[in-house]
Amino acid sequence: MSLVESVVSLIEEERRKQDFSRVRMVRLKVGALGPADPEALRFCFDAIARGTIAEGALLEIETVPGEGWCAPCRRTVPLADRFADCPACGANPVSLTSGDDLRLAELEVE
Repeated sequence: MSLVESVVSLIEEERRKQDFSRVRMVRLKVGALGPADPEALRFCFDAIARGTIAEGALLEIETVPGEGWCAPCRRTVPLADRFADCPACGANPVSLTSGDDLRLAELEVE
């Protein structure tokens, strides 16, 4: 719930900067290995956006896959789990580089 509140606050800040009257679409990039569950975000968005500039906006969620840097392999590797071993050489730990964040990627406004 607090993640969606933060997103709506960011939208309100952008509104003050750019002076738009309505948000038609919100696109979030959500890491596959992060704490945010896309379905929970969808559920909370409608409730949190009610009465704000984002009320009635379409919420699009793009999932960002997990990736990490394997020092022994010296390459970026895909990760299905935050603490997974390197799928190429088995080294652990692999340093997580992508897939654990939540980012406001795009707004479509009027």
